[in-house]
Amino acid sequence: MEEVATLQRTVAAQRDEIARLKGGPGRPNVKPSGMDKATDGRPRQGRGGRRRRGSTKAKLAIHEERTLKVDAPPGSRFKGYAGLLVQDLVIRPHVTHFRRQCWLTVDGRTVMAPLPDGIDGHFGPELRRFVLAQYHQGQVTVPRLVAQLRGFGILISKRQVMRLLIDRQEHFVDEARDVLRAGLSAAAWVTVDDTGARHKAANGFCTQIGNDRFTWFATTPCKSRLNFLELLRAGHGDYVINAEAVAYMRSRSLAGPVIRLLADHDDKRFVNRAAWQAHLERLAITALKVRPDPVRIATEGALWGSVKAHGLLADTVVVSDDAGQFNVGRHGLCWVHAERLVHKLDTFTDQHRTIQQQLRHRIWRYYADLKAYRRNPTVQRKAALRARFDRIFKRRTGFPALNRLLARLHANKAELLMVLDRPEIPLHTNGSENDIRCQVTKRKISGGTRSDKGRDCRDAFLSLIKTCQKLEISFWGYLGTRLAVPGAPPLQNLSQLVTTTDAKPP
Repeated sequence: MEEVATLQRTVAAQRDEIARLKGGPGRPNVKPSGMDKATDGRPRQGRGGRRRRGSTKAKLAIHEERTLKVDAPPGSRFKGYAGLLVQDLVIRPHVTHFRRQCWLTVDGRTVMAPLPDGIDGHFGPELRRFVLAQYHQGQVTVPRLVAQLRGFGILISKRQVMRLLIDRQEHFVDEARDVLRAGLSAAAWVTVDDTGARHKAANGFCTQIGNDRFTWFATTPCKSRLNFLELLRAGHGDYVINAEAVAYMRSRSLAGPVIRLLADHDDKRFVNRAAWQAHLERLAITALKVRPDPVRIATEGALWGSVKAHGLLADTVVVSDDAGQFNVGRHGLCWVHAERLVHKLDTFTDQHRTIQQQLRHRIWRYYADLKAYRRNPTVQRKAALRARFDRIFKRRTGFPALNRLLARLHANKAELLMVLDRPEIPLHTNGSENDIRCQVTKRKISGGTRSDKGRDCRDAFLSLIKTCQKLEISFWGYLGTRLAVPGAPPLQNLSQLVTTTDAKPP
């Protein structure tokens, strides 16, 4: 019956792919179990308990005040004014001709009056801010953006819009990288996830790293552990052999003689991949044909050593959905994904379905108690929850497939119960899944990217949008400050805000 169920899933997946290629809808996804919301414990507010919005007038800055008069009949008495606030938006083209004075000095030099701050090219900072906000935050495609600007009376071409989106955006890419460095150096925990992405007409993957204070995206051709460790370096390109690197190699079962070759050598830091690869060739490690691959394990160890050498992930817990590439350092697992395995298990008889539902109810109650422990951790609760975990996942039922799944989940006990030692970490990766939706939406609307600069800009701006949202900063105001729009308030680097903002509960 299990083999039949596997074949049925394969056929259904092939039918979905055929329907997608023909432009039709595929099979709907299985609905989530709802374990997290059902065990939230917060009472639902009725209609009478809804919080009032508050005064709107106090939140608005009035730019203009007009007095409207009326011809009243003779004998009427004046009773004051009836106020009405009207919010409007002014969108119109504004062309400025800068006449810059030019002087010729006695020594033959030409002195020209400088341009005002924010003027960079033939399009002003307000227009550049509008283009960036519409494309990245508003998810407007380039052709529609061009049509929109032309409708406003702006003479602009598609090529010029692409230049506004991609050219000379290095300071935004650098700020997004600084946000990642600040987040990884100060975060107590991060959640990670990935999704498919297209770049240069090839399939790739977009990896998300973040917590309740920052988000960062990166699109790469693969999603191996080697690739994830490269991303965790946060822009640093070196390879380092230190105590953390050696410990990583031992944990991954690298041969002792190979570890001694690397640890006893005088060279411990390598500036780039080419220097590291040359070092491995000099030590004849690349010529070894054994399992596990010594080159891959040694490279992963050197990358992990670089991460630690730069002060990143000092005591940070990485919470993932049990994808193998994310299992580095202190690792925790998502309970929602673990329970989903039980929820999606194929059942063939009424007895199997009854056993499955009974176990799910036990897991739900256990999950609710884990939430209560996070709010009020005690030594007694910690010991009781550990013992209760064994009773649930060592249970043997009359359902062989469920027994194998329980044994698999029990093998992940340390990662699933990481919250007992670190109550501040979340029990799920819902934050990452919510963050990565903007990348999925951008992929569906705009497809893939064609150049490395375009890919880097897309990832950087989506990272900055999500980070501004978590720091409760207006992305429109952020762009105004960075593009030197007149009247924009000053704003420090987001990386400083990530490390100074008080953390909110996950």
